[in-house]
Amino acid sequence: MANLYTHKDSNIRKTWFLLTAVFVLVIGLGWLFSQILQSPGILYGAIVLSIVMNITSYWYSDKIALAMSGARPIARDENVRLWRIVENLCITAGLPLPPLYVMHSPQINAFATGRDATHAAVAVTTGALERLDDNELQGVLAHELSHIGNRDMLVSTVVVVLAGLISIMADWFLRFTFWGRSRDDNRSGNALVLAFGILAAILAPLAATLIRLAVSRKREFLADASGALLTRYPEGLARALEKIGNDEVPLRTAHNATAHLFISNPFRGRERTSWFAKLFVTHPPVQERIRILRGMSL
Repeated sequence: MANLYTHKDSNIRKTWFLLTAVFVLVIGLGWLFSQILQSPGILYGAIVLSIVMNITSYWYSDKIALAMSGARPIARDENVRLWRIVENLCITAGLPLPPLYVMHSPQINAFATGRDATHAAVAVTTGALERLDDNELQGVLAHELSHIGNRDMLVSTVVVVLAGLISIMADWFLRFTFWGRSRDDNRSGNALVLAFGILAAILAPLAATLIRLAVSRKREFLADASGALLTRYPEGLARALEKIGNDEVPLRTAHNATAHLFISNPFRGRERTSWFAKLFVTHPPVQERIRILRGMSL
């Protein structure tokens, strides 16, 4: 039977695979672009940029996500209820107590970030603290602690940073290509190779984005199931998701780079139903998550 740690080892392997694969991909793209533009400096720059982004994504992604979300640390005496719920869940899950943060927003939302259980943090909006009862808040927090236990937050964060790196490289290539061609058409070399390079520059960010979003949606289903197993009360999270689904309050500090970390899409009112639009959403439909939770038998 699935439990809080079912996918932990798998996600650790995925993280190192992603770091290695994208490191190789970035260097490969750097070599291709340097050959097309006849500029060895592009390859050297790609290597340096890849190393820096890998280090940043692994060691500092949690601090970046918290800062971008406007989250501030909260002491125990500021909200004893929140600390007590998290403490009880951590004891049950066998997890160390993470630092807790609060985002000042009436929207109901929360997220977890960090590279492992001892370097993790949980952030909750004031809206969640004020508008959810204890069972609902416990369901939301169990979901976020499941991200920590499953270590899927690291996978998702790394995917986002590396996908951004690919997009940056592709943008640079396209800019340098057209700038170089405007100055000297003979620099382009083989037209077929150049066409391939432009196609790769266009498709690589799209593929990276789709992979990132697919990983994000999968991890939400996993955390829902793990959180329900942790609390033994899936209805609590289901009711919280119902309130979230009816919540149209915007989150002013929401960013595209961090939206996937939240328990629900912070860009409320922008969800679309077409199959093409669904390819680019960060979270599975709330109603589908509620249906699965209420179909569980624990």
